Amino acid sequence: MRKAFFALGLALLATAWAQQRLVVAQGTDPITLDAPLAQDSPSATVVTHISETLFELTPEGKIVPLLAEGYSFSDGGKTLTIRLKRGISFHDGTPFNAEAVRFNLERFVSRELASPFAFLLSELDRVEVVDTHTVRLRLKNPFAPILAHLTHSSTAIQSPAAIQRFGAQYRDNPVGTGPYRFQAWQKGQFVDLVRNENYWGEKPPIPQVRFIPVPEGTTRVALVETGQAHVAVRIPPQDIARLQANRAVEVVRTPSLRTIYIYFNTQRPPFNDARVRQAINHAVNKEEILQFVLGGIGRISDAPIAPGIFGYASIGKYEYNPQRAQELLRQAGVSTPLRVTLHCPTGRYFQDIQVCEAIQGQLRRVGVEATIQTLEWGAYLQETQRPLRENRIQMAMLGWGTVTGDADYGLYPLFHSSQWAPGFNRAFYKNPEVDKLLAQARISTLPQGRQQLYREAMARIWRDAPWVFLHSEVQVTAVRQEVQGFIVHPTERYLAYRARFR
Repeated sequence: MRKAFFALGLALLATAWAQQRLVVAQGTDPITLDAPLAQDSPSATVVTHISETLFELTPEGKIVPLLAEGYSFSDGGKTLTIRLKRGISFHDGTPFNAEAVRFNLERFVSRELASPFAFLLSELDRVEVVDTHTVRLRLKNPFAPILAHLTHSSTAIQSPAAIQRFGAQYRDNPVGTGPYRFQAWQKGQFVDLVRNENYWGEKPPIPQVRFIPVPEGTTRVALVETGQAHVAVRIPPQDIARLQANRAVEVVRTPSLRTIYIYFNTQRPPFNDARVRQAINHAVNKEEILQFVLGGIGRISDAPIAPGIFGYASIGKYEYNPQRAQELLRQAGVSTPLRVTLHCPTGRYFQDIQVCEAIQGQLRRVGVEATIQTLEWGAYLQETQRPLRENRIQMAMLGWGTVTGDADYGLYPLFHSSQWAPGFNRAFYKNPEVDKLLAQARISTLPQGRQQLYREAMARIWRDAPWVFLHSEVQVTAVRQEVQGFIVHPTERYLAYRARFR
């Protein structure tokens, strides 16, 4: 009898402990937890729980104040005055105020930090502290996407005291104002967060959150099936039906603002010839990949950005046409077999390595022999962002989520020549007309005018084919039934601060 009661006690204790921690299985480990340097969604997901932005983009696509209380424009759109919420402290007890905002925004655009996202505030001239809870952003020109850009997780306001105290080690010791505080990061194993008991807003119902990196999709599925994880991201198509039949698990499909593509190094042979890049686009059967690799989950790209983003317009499709591909290769003077290296991540995007393997087989049909090379995610990003003189990549898969909901963020960093790697223009693409159109769209104040400029820019980009335009993602997430209120955001962030156990 005593043994039975003891066993029951242990079971109840284990259940109580499980109710204290939510476990989320992501595909990769974060790269950094310093907001302006966090280039990928797994990093941004963790950062968003710790550090908050002045504004936020809701799952419905609306821009609303977060740390800001209100705002106003003046001087023909060249001055943005932001009123801040009062009574907020960072996790280290220091006050959130106008001086902290000034410190963060100046750090964000500084050459010393060299944030890859500095382009978001490239029109910022200076930041003025009006009073303790008011800041004024002076802009060089009217800047249409400024509010959208201030929703980006890289602009999160972090503790100046902690940044100064930790120096280069701040990336491993983040301090924000968010609903969770950073507790521990065991690289390659887990990141642990604990509830901020002094949070200025509604406190999270669940005291602890753990993010674990699990590159293999089948392993993530197994973890959520057995209850070792409560949430698993990017569920493989072959596992969806089984999970849907499992009463303990809910399969959630969420639209995404992410486009998946393979970029070329457009400055080096053979991909410095647009005909070769067009040929590869015609050689890839996107419909076959969508149906048989992605299980019908996704949407074939007809523009460099996805629907649902301001500025999107359908430009067209590169139809699958191997004969046309071979003809373009002949016109470009390319002899086959053409041997290239295709870099591909594993576990970062939905069915990423499987998509690359399918493309490898399709390219073989037109005389292109692609060798696939993969790396750990952090090393992969480091390799792809090397400057041109050091960059040896010919083709590589990446994805881009236009998380601000504005085409400026989806086009300017990826196609403007000022953003060559180590910026996000990994293709080293350059077209003076595209540069001009994208620059004009940034400072145009008329929505219809901006839309037309983006349409013209995208049409030129499409013809130049610096990418293999693949598909936009639909997020497929498995969530245990005992969890409610977990948010899968269209910006591909997984948010636990409204979640609770039933």
